[in-house]
Amino acid sequence: MDQNNRLTESELADASRIIGKLEVAYSKKVVGQQELCLAMQVALIAGGHVLLESLPGLAKTLAAKTIAEASNGTFSRIQCTPDLLPSDIIGTQIYNYNSGNFETKIGPVHANFVLLDEINRSSAKTQSAMLEAMQERQVSVGGVVYKMPEPFVVLATQNPIEQEGTYELPEAQLDRFLLKEVINYPSRDEEMQILNYSLAGFTTTALSDTERLTTDAIKQLQAYAKRVVVDDSIKNYIVNIVTATRNPRAVIDSNLARYVEYGVSPRGSIALLQVAQALALIDGRAYVTPDDVKRLRHAALRHRIILNFEAAADDVHTEAIIDAIFNRIQTP
Repeated sequence: MDQNNRLTESELADASRIIGKLEVAYSKKVVGQQELCLAMQVALIAGGHVLLESLPGLAKTLAAKTIAEASNGTFSRIQCTPDLLPSDIIGTQIYNYNSGNFETKIGPVHANFVLLDEINRSSAKTQSAMLEAMQERQVSVGGVVYKMPEPFVVLATQNPIEQEGTYELPEAQLDRFLLKEVINYPSRDEEMQILNYSLAGFTTTALSDTERLTTDAIKQLQAYAKRVVVDDSIKNYIVNIVTATRNPRAVIDSNLARYVEYGVSPRGSIALLQVAQALALIDGRAYVTPDDVKRLRHAALRHRIILNFEAAADDVHTEAIIDAIFNRIQTP
């Protein structure tokens, strides 16, 4: 990167101001769940999408709506069911008897923030309808291409305990999520605070105009992130990590490496890079450090490393593979 294009102190201060407003708005309505807050911030800054895996009732919808409200962006929630059709998401053409013409009705995917609730309950055909929107940021309705609004972030949820009537997400769609975050139960103190928030009506109180940003501010934040400097040593570090997932026997213990079926694709390399840039900006830096690459390693890679059936039988998880690889790859 041209050194003259590096972020200035005033630009870093502006980025910190925008990020600070997002964090304040989030903490005003959502108790705890800081990992979720960070994941959504990173996805918003990097222009990516997040797959959320958790049990019901852990504030996923509230968190998504809060970030959308803080960004002054549009929000839509799509409840996925087995009978959901692609046209229910992207839109369709409806015949108007009065005019005698077909009119295009845009679907709920046309929003800045889209929550796909229980995405694994929708059919494979419906899931595939999201691929163009997520990757190409456009959809086709009646032969006409409609661009997605900017910013555009998809937050998809899946319930890990209910498997009946579900369709497992294909690897091609999993790879299109920048992050996969696993959300756990709140602590006892956080649960008490949730009850107090509920009694006080904090979760339903709208943010004031001064507490909200604009979508232009979010787009400026994304532009800042692209200018965060990434040294060649960091790029080599990322490449070494990703290469190790494709040939784990050369790096980690063979007893652990035998569980890996497929490694990370080049899209995973890009994800690690973009996540690191976003984290550096969140920390108020104009350059990436190795810790930025390590910090969200599980969320960035857990859905990209495919394990075999033997791993499921032995209860081996991708996080163990990721940690083993990061422990063996030399840090620059």
